Amino acid sequence: MADITRRFGLRHLRAVPTAHIRHLRRGRVAHDGAGLAFWFRPLTAAISEVPVDDRELSMLFHARTSDFQDVTVQATLTYRITEPATATTRVDFGIDPDTGAWRAAPLDQLATLLTETAQQHALGLLARTPLATALADGVNAVREQMANGLAGEPRITETGLAVIAVRVVALRPEPEVERALRTPARELVQQHADRATFERRAVAVEHERGIAENELANRIELARREEQLLAQQGANGRLQAEEEAVADRIRTDAEAQRRTRLAAAEAEAARELGEARAAAEAAWLSAHQQADPAVLRALALMRLAEHLPRIDSVTLTPDVLTGLLARLGAPGAGR
Repeated sequence: MADITRRFGLRHLRAVPTAHIRHLRRGRVAHDGAGLAFWFRPLTAAISEVPVDDRELSMLFHARTSDFQDVTVQATLTYRITEPATATTRVDFGIDPDTGAWRAAPLDQLATLLTETAQQHALGLLARTPLATALADGVNAVREQMANGLAGEPRITETGLAVIAVRVVALRPEPEVERALRTPARELVQQHADRATFERRAVAVEHERGIAENELANRIELARREEQLLAQQGANGRLQAEEEAVADRIRTDAEAQRRTRLAAAEAEAARELGEARAAAEAAWLSAHQQADPAVLRALALMRLAEHLPRIDSVTLTPDVLTGLLARLGAPGAGR
């Protein structure tokens, strides 16, 4: 919208660079260009403001395919007014000289023209296309059809418009039909998922079998080594027993020889001792044979006294004293 100020009954207009201003004074062109700034009299001026920048127009409409299925088309147009002077003669771009606002709605009129023209070409194409083809290749086909149709539309060219780009964002069927169409794809994806699950389980079973075989082989190897260990332990035990038996035999032989030598030594010592005792007894008997009988009796009494127990007191009766005195007084008692 142009910026208009008041000064002393006059008006000053200042436009933006993207707005084309066309000023007519008494039916003649006084100013014509983009981004103008000038003074004018409101009673004699007819001013039009035409935007010359790129404009975006979004549209959403329904169409029916050749198999009578409803689809929704979402598209966006980019257009620009390339001939502002021509556009002012076909569409009302006049502005209020006091406020600078459009007296009508020219952009809405252009949007209606572009939308209906684009829809006409899209509807004609989709009416000849089945739903499956439309969903598979419809976006590009509809975009090309709309672009070609808008480029060849005489009214758009005569209005001074130029379609810069056409973009079809989406082409979708009704929700129920879309769910029905998704079902086979979902089933196929589920089948692939199930197949992957089964393959993963088969691989897992194969791995488990390999692990079980490895465990069994390990157990067999362990049992074989235990058997070897037991055999080696038995051989070691037998060898140890044999070694112990040999050692015991050697110890027994040594002990027997020692005892034999000890017994021989004891027998020799006993023999020599017996001979010495016999010689001593013979000498003792020979000495006693040559001694006086009184001496022998005295020696016998001494030996007897040595072997008698201890006597603390002795009681002598008259009978004993009488007999002893009689023997002492007998002839030969002095010998």
